[in-house]
Amino acid sequence: MRTTERLVLRPFRESDLKPWAALNADPEVTRFIGGPLSREECDAVAEAVNAVYEREGVGFLAIERRADGAFLGAAGLTREQWYPEDLQIGWRLARQYWGHGYATEASAAWLDHAFTTLALPRVLAVTDTPNVRSIAVMQRLGMAFDHTAVLADEGVEFDATIYSLTAQAWRVR
Repeated sequence: MRTTERLVLRPFRESDLKPWAALNADPEVTRFIGGPLSREECDAVAEAVNAVYEREGVGFLAIERRADGAFLGAAGLTREQWYPEDLQIGWRLARQYWGHGYATEASAAWLDHAFTTLALPRVLAVTDTPNVRSIAVMQRLGMAFDHTAVLADEGVEFDATIYSLTAQAWRVR
């Protein structure tokens, strides 16, 4: 578990599953990740995330607002199929929490963990090229454009934009 000024980043709880499923059922939230997910898929993701966190100390953990305990979404470090040597930073928040800096704040805490605790040399962020909101978060985090690629997720190709951040750049920012 990690905390920031406004947030708690922690494993998923049973009480998170209903709002987690609701945000993943929102077509606007899931527009760039292949579309809405079923409740069963969401429950399986939460269970898998908790297992990875327990085993490896990283994962796509729940974001809770400290002020009132509201479940906002998830963020964290994951290992994805496209670049298995690197950890990837990612976030997904319920739409009503967009535009408040929560994704940036949660991700910054994870980047600090990546570069200080884990001593990683770099972290990547991958998004669909048209996802300008995520690209803006990457830029606010101090990440730099790395490259574009055509990637596939469950056999479906998409145009991806990849940003990266090195430990050195994190320390001097």
